[in-house]
Amino acid sequence: MEPITHFLTGACMGRAGLNRKTALATATVTLAAEAPDLDVLGEIKGPVFGFAHHRGFTHSFLGIALTSAVVVGFMYLSWRLRGRKRKDPNLPPRWGLLFGFAYLAGLTHILLDYTNNYGVRPFWPFSEKWYSWDIVFIADPIITLLLVAGLVLPVLFSFIDREIGVRRKHPAGRWGATVALLGVVALWGVRDFQHRRAVNALEARTYESADPIRASAFPLWWSPFRWVGVVETRNFFATMMVDSTIPEVDPDGEMQILYKPEETPVTLAAKRSYLGRVYLDWAQYPVIETEPLASGEQGYIVRFKDLRFQQPGRPGRNVLSASVELDRNLQVVGEYFGLRRGGVSSKGTGQRGAPID
Repeated sequence: MEPITHFLTGACMGRAGLNRKTALATATVTLAAEAPDLDVLGEIKGPVFGFAHHRGFTHSFLGIALTSAVVVGFMYLSWRLRGRKRKDPNLPPRWGLLFGFAYLAGLTHILLDYTNNYGVRPFWPFSEKWYSWDIVFIADPIITLLLVAGLVLPVLFSFIDREIGVRRKHPAGRWGATVALLGVVALWGVRDFQHRRAVNALEARTYESADPIRASAFPLWWSPFRWVGVVETRNFFATMMVDSTIPEVDPDGEMQILYKPEETPVTLAAKRSYLGRVYLDWAQYPVIETEPLASGEQGYIVRFKDLRFQQPGRPGRNVLSASVELDRNLQVVGEYFGLRRGGVSSKGTGQRGAPID
């Protein structure tokens, strides 16, 4: 998920009751809920390195112990620099408990990232297998609104209570934050149910008289009832929109068919590159497009994309695409991730997309 959702989740956890157990709890879990994304620092060494290490160690059960220790260490340093000040003198910091809370917040980060279709590797470095629930887009406005409401509405109600003279025995916000977190879980339940209906609809039909080998449905950010369907058959991939309220493949939608041609020495060389291996390990429905540079005399550009992130009817590259440049001897001379091409000049006519088996 994007950072705002992680921060809001941590803040709601603190307000839901953790802040009554120890000082500095809310600040600690808010930071710890986002801390696994420190792996974005890998972008300093370039987009390829950043992609290869994103959602790796810091997004694992082992790695969040390290990120939790970093957050608690930061909080301890800040507490000392402030002269050991705290709002409630009767509620001192309990550093062991704060570490446990920070680890719990790190687990919510893994869980939230697991719900979307990018996936996580929670057992890294013992296993680099990717896991994804595929029910929530990387940014979800409903989840964001729930979490914001859980934090803001109790504050507004407390202002109203003060104006009318109502006195509270406990700080406002506990129930609002709790309801917001429960609301997120309930939304997951709705999305999971709709996701299963979409997958069942994809598996229940044939495609150009061919039975599906596997089928998946991937979320859109604006609706829990509209899904990007991807189906693999023996000879081709098919992508289409699915309406899970029916449930059936959208009859008015556009279906895109990508056939599976034979492998070529060019695609094999690109797949053996560092970026090719990393990309194919992560992608669920990878597709290759080969484009010669000056009719192959200067080499080739081999582009990778994943159909999980390719909405039917909207062709073109996306921010999660990758490319490998090969010379005419099929040696790797450049690797690029995302929309940045690093100054590579592409000439010639592109060939038909080649899905990878």
